[in-house]
Amino acid sequence: MTSESRRSPRKPYGGPAGGWGSAKSVTAITVQEHVPLKGPKLLAVQNKPEGYMCVSCAWAKPAKTHPLEFCENGAKATAWEVTSRRAGPDFFEKHTLGELERWADHDLEEQGRLTHPMRWDAATDRYLPVAWSEAFAEIGRELRALDPRQVDLYTSGRASLETSYMYQLFARMYGSNNLPDSSNMCHESSSVALPESIGASVGTAILSDFENTDCIFYIAQNVGTSSPRLLHDLQDAVNRGVKIVTFNLLHERGLERFVNPQSPVQMLTGKETKISSEYYQVNNGGDIAALFGVCKALIEADDILKASGKSIVAGEDGKPKDPGNAAMVAFAASMRAADKKHVLDHDFINQHTTGFEEFAEACRGHRWEELERVSGLSRDQMMQAAATYANADAVLSVYGMGLTQHLMGVQNVHMVCNLALLRGNIGKPGANICAVRGHSNVQGQRTVGITEKPGLVPLDKLAELYGFQPPRWTGRSTVETCEAIMNGQSRAFISLGGNFLKAVPDTDAMEEGWRKLRLSVQIATKLNRSHVVHGEIAYLLPCLGRIEVDKQATGPQAVSMESSIAHFHGSRGQAQPASTELLSEPAIVAGIAKATLGDTKVPWDAWVGNYAEIRDAIERTYPETFK
Repeated sequence: MTSESRRSPRKPYGGPAGGWGSAKSVTAITVQEHVPLKGPKLLAVQNKPEGYMCVSCAWAKPAKTHPLEFCENGAKATAWEVTSRRAGPDFFEKHTLGELERWADHDLEEQGRLTHPMRWDAATDRYLPVAWSEAFAEIGRELRALDPRQVDLYTSGRASLETSYMYQLFARMYGSNNLPDSSNMCHESSSVALPESIGASVGTAILSDFENTDCIFYIAQNVGTSSPRLLHDLQDAVNRGVKIVTFNLLHERGLERFVNPQSPVQMLTGKETKISSEYYQVNNGGDIAALFGVCKALIEADDILKASGKSIVAGEDGKPKDPGNAAMVAFAASMRAADKKHVLDHDFINQHTTGFEEFAEACRGHRWEELERVSGLSRDQMMQAAATYANADAVLSVYGMGLTQHLMGVQNVHMVCNLALLRGNIGKPGANICAVRGHSNVQGQRTVGITEKPGLVPLDKLAELYGFQPPRWTGRSTVETCEAIMNGQSRAFISLGGNFLKAVPDTDAMEEGWRKLRLSVQIATKLNRSHVVHGEIAYLLPCLGRIEVDKQATGPQAVSMESSIAHFHGSRGQAQPASTELLSEPAIVAGIAKATLGDTKVPWDAWVGNYAEIRDAIERTYPETFK
């Protein structure tokens, strides 16, 4: 096996999102992964109150669930986790890590679930089995020998609230605020921009907004590939007559047309739902210019209405003011027909916003030609989007990581908020801001303290509860961790899930620095490149997956996570563990913590025995959120 993957070449797909293409794809993956016959029973309780939360995306589950509350991506993620394939000691005995470095990530993951704790052996260049107690003892010994400022503790977005709380507590008791996580690479811009603009860090939308909105502005998020269950909400909205205005540099199939795989009528007839009523293909990086154009159109139309008190179509001579702009004429006609004196909601602006005049002047000052050049849209297109926006009483703004994973990510999100504020489209039914997250608990991890910024964590409360002095210095984010690894300032890296080396840029430089780490510890379910490129001392610690039964001293346990719209959900594993040697994520974190810290006030063993006690601790730490 080489770095050339054995995957079949991709073929163009002409069908709609969902439909028979989705059903066939799920069937193929299920067969490929040798999923046990109970697989269909697992899917029946996916995202259900009595079952487990999907490990794929962070989209919320409705209060009243569908008969099958999963999508193609969710079914595939489940199949990959409950696969019958295993990467145990026999596999690692056959392959050196030098050889595995030449494999593609797809082929590494294809080997299946990890089954035993492993330690890298320099003499043979292989991972060899190791006892859990021995692994914890050496990891603790190495961490005690290092300055906590030299240690980075990374978290990927799938870890539960319980595990995340324990992990950040361990890090701070150890003396480190270096808690980079996957949110640094996805919605960090939202975490900065939303509080600055609207005072909320996670958006304001709830699921019922999709039922009450008149119009959806859908910006830079690929629903069919990233959050397919959201297609149900979009399809229902379209069927109610809601217009969906999409801004995306790609023509994403899910935003074009959809056949619901859970609808027998649609599957039998092939009847498609057109999702986007207007689809604007912006230039790469052209989102701010496009939204500026929409705001400019709204503000200038409002200016004319206020100045004339009449229609914005006609001048004093009764002739069109801008006969060359068909979109402006149509926009004006719609305002006149609705007998509107204003385009903007000035009462809302005056009562609930600051800085409007400065923003309005900036919009007026931008030349249409420049906005067209940068956005890739014509003036007519931006005017048409503005007209659709102005004629809706409640507009829901939905955006994704096409805005946030960007040099101007904060400014991108600011523009979404600015557009919403112009007509008071926030804080009322059907009119709010929805930031669609990626990983299935990436938002929840922030909620319980996974952050490098001490100001976002109730450090005094942690000190009171656990009898220690948390570090007050600002830790390293993902970007700063990468820099520290490359320049040798980082000496140890502990990863709670994820594939850090492949998730960050500058792969070659990162791998060079990665090999110089004194210690690399990977907590994972399946093999990836971050495991085969390693530090001087390297451990690969396999954990239970969320879908698996997690039996502890007080019986089977449940964990919890937070969705994109700040809803908290429980999850109880249903499948038998891939190996009897696996430990749960809380048990692994507790094992490392005890070996590193020694005796503390934290009841690590009691927490592992009963996760409800961890949730009680979370509630004591964050009473305003969890009571």
